[in-house]
Amino acid sequence: MSVLTLTVDGLEVAVPDGASLLEAVRAAGAELPTLCHLEGLTPVGACRLCLVELEDGGRLLPACTTAAAEGMAVRTDTAQLRGYRRMAVELFFAEGNHVCAFCVASGSCELQALAVAVGMDHSRFPYQYPPRRVDASHPRFVIDHHRCILCTRCVRVCDEVEGAHVWDVAQRGAQCSIIAGFDQPWGEVEACTSCGKCVDVCPTGAIFHKDDTTTEKQVHPPRPQLLRRAREQQLGRHPCP
Repeated sequence: MSVLTLTVDGLEVAVPDGASLLEAVRAAGAELPTLCHLEGLTPVGACRLCLVELEDGGRLLPACTTAAAEGMAVRTDTAQLRGYRRMAVELFFAEGNHVCAFCVASGSCELQALAVAVGMDHSRFPYQYPPRRVDASHPRFVIDHHRCILCTRCVRVCDEVEGAHVWDVAQRGAQCSIIAGFDQPWGEVEACTSCGKCVDVCPTGAIFHKDDTTTEKQVHPPRPQLLRRAREQQLGRHPCP
């Protein structure tokens, strides 16, 4: 396997050919925030929180969907990047209805943790308070679209790991939303296996167990990676640890 050499914040790092910039950054010991990205799922670069800056020209690139290249030099922590990340988090809060004090995921919410990490104490953007649906038609789970940030983790884990493809994305712009089946109530979608993987990977309190109340949601974000690795080992595509 060939190896690529690049620099991250001035530190030289070597990664296998085919690695992403995010993998290179983490190999260098640097931290990058992510929301849509999750190990074990196909990266989509939707949330833009993992932006890095090329030293040659200052171009910004999403690290999760950009392949590392020989000789590349990137910065991960500049004033511009910090400003963009805080703005992205503020926009997430302004675009949905995120009231942490009454959320099932408070204390284990990735968006909430990011707000703390970027130093957000208010949003500069007007809150939209969009009127959205709460679908409690499933016998075990609920989806509250007010808290959905459209990261599509639920869509990808259901399609790529569970193979059920219950979830999808409908509409565009401000009307864009996650739908079940053919925009049916979740409980009426026969393809749903009730596995709960969408609950495990949801970074906010958008999808949760019916018996969860404020701060009680427990997530399991490493599950897709563990399941995918186990499947590849079974097929002989990945060495056992």
